[in-house]
Amino acid sequence: MALPALAPAITRSRQIVAGKSSRAVLRLVPDMNTGEKADRKTFVIFLSIVGGIGLLVLLAINTMLAQDAFELHRLQAQATTLSDQREAVMRQIDLASSPEVLAARAIAQGMVPSQSPRFLSLNSSTSIPAIPNR
Repeated sequence: MALPALAPAITRSRQIVAGKSSRAVLRLVPDMNTGEKADRKTFVIFLSIVGGIGLLVLLAINTMLAQDAFELHRLQAQATTLSDQREAVMRQIDLASSPEVLAARAIAQGMVPSQSPRFLSLNSSTSIPAIPNR
């Protein structure tokens, strides 16, 4: 078949498609004459309400963040205080368990220092002879 033979069919199909598409487009457009139009006053009031609500939400969020910042500062100060107290207690324990203090407390309770210390060797197979007390 030759193309010129199909020309009337192509032209006719184009007209059918154009007619159907124009009807479809016209059906999608709503009729503006029957609906009510919103005036500018209503739109401005709506935007003002939305903006006001947005500002109130932002204020609430900032207030909660500020409260959390104060709580964080209070907890950090408390942690610093507790750390200082722990360090002071550890210094007191170290001071009370030093050899000089332990020796002074032992003497105060009536203990005497040993004149001949004994040592046990757990690694050797021979035992150290016992030296009689004087």
